[in-house]
Amino acid sequence: MADRVVLAYSGGLDTSVAISWIGKETGAEVVAVAIDLGQGGEDMEVVRQRAIDCGAVESVVVDARDEFADEYCLPTIAANALYMDRYPLVSAISRPLIVKHIVEAARSHGGTIVSHGCTGKGNDQVRFEVGFGALAPDLQVIAPVRDYAWTARRPSPSPKRTTSRSTSPRSRRSRSTRTSGAAPSKPVSSRICGTRRRRTSTTTPRTRQSTGTHPTSSSSASTRVARLPSTAARCRFSKPSRN
Repeated sequence: MADRVVLAYSGGLDTSVAISWIGKETGAEVVAVAIDLGQGGEDMEVVRQRAIDCGAVESVVVDARDEFADEYCLPTIAANALYMDRYPLVSAISRPLIVKHIVEAARSHGGTIVSHGCTGKGNDQVRFEVGFGALAPDLQVIAPVRDYAWTARRPSPSPKRTTSRSTSPRSRRSRSTRTSGAAPSKPVSSRICGTRRRRTSTTTPRTRQSTGTHPTSSSSASTRVARLPSTAARCRFSKPSRN
């Protein structure tokens, strides 16, 4: 008998593609389990049939609306559980309940592997896999979108265009971050300082307007502005120069 993978099925693109992909890559049969938490959207019968059309040998819809409301949502509301005092944890607290029903489906349908459609960029992967490890450490877990780098197979971004000298360091940094996904090799402050230091050789640095009395001088406003060090000097030295 072939292995069976019990998939936490949402009805979306990633988990729909995962059904046929798991079957082809592992040779296992896929049982799709969708959990109705009252999330709305499509009719759950449509979701169930979609899993069958995508190649699942069985497709199950679990009605967990009352359980979710009574045992998860109400205690969370009573505890005033908010992330950063502002973000409701409705999605987060649903993950342990989904894990519970996926494990139960694995036991009843003869599944030896469980699967989810989380990527490697969020906290959902942790919530699912910690739950699986706590309730069913004997089950193997696979996450096709994350483990097989589906997102890495998308078309690469267009080549970075050469920037002109008039482009600001901030613009160059933003474009570099978008195309490569990595921070610049030098700190932003040093890049800005280096750019402004080169500018001071050809242009006069701008002076800032004084907004109050200088703490170490009682001279006139014009003298105080003149004494302000240039931007390059402030970057080179830890303290402003006091002539």
